[in-house]
Amino acid sequence: MTAKKHPAAADAPLSFECELPDPPEKVWRALTEPELLAAWMMPNDMKPETGKRFAFAGPDAPIECEVLEAEPGKLLRYSWREQPSGEDADHLPAFDSVVTFKLARTASGGTHLSIVHDGFAPVAQPVIAVSGAGCGLSLDARKNPTAANAPCMMLRAA
Repeated sequence: MTAKKHPAAADAPLSFECELPDPPEKVWRALTEPELLAAWMMPNDMKPETGKRFAFAGPDAPIECEVLEAEPGKLLRYSWREQPSGEDADHLPAFDSVVTFKLARTASGGTHLSIVHDGFAPVAQPVIAVSGAGCGLSLDARKNPTAANAPCMMLRAA
């Protein structure tokens, strides 16, 4: 069975980078422990082990995921599959994408966090980011996109 690609999907990833004062171990916990991840994202049954399937309790339907790579404190990559619901269910394919988190220890002992979500339709990026990932976008004073679901928010949970 071949996965259908979203009709307008392109190779334009949604990506964010930030420096966090907390060490990679703490950031890793916020990304992988179900209770902590739920505090800033959505309820889930995450297990950070390659090949493990899990789901986020999405706003309309579960978001099905599978851990593709997991290197504690350094790398987490998982598939993200949203099924259209309601009136869209009959004429839109599932939305398949991949989320990658890269963590690197900074000189000060904090974390450089890179988040990349591949597979978005360019014209729909902000809408999908808000409704699908439980996060939003905002622009800071320098006009740089930042995640409103905040690595800072996730660290409060950790």
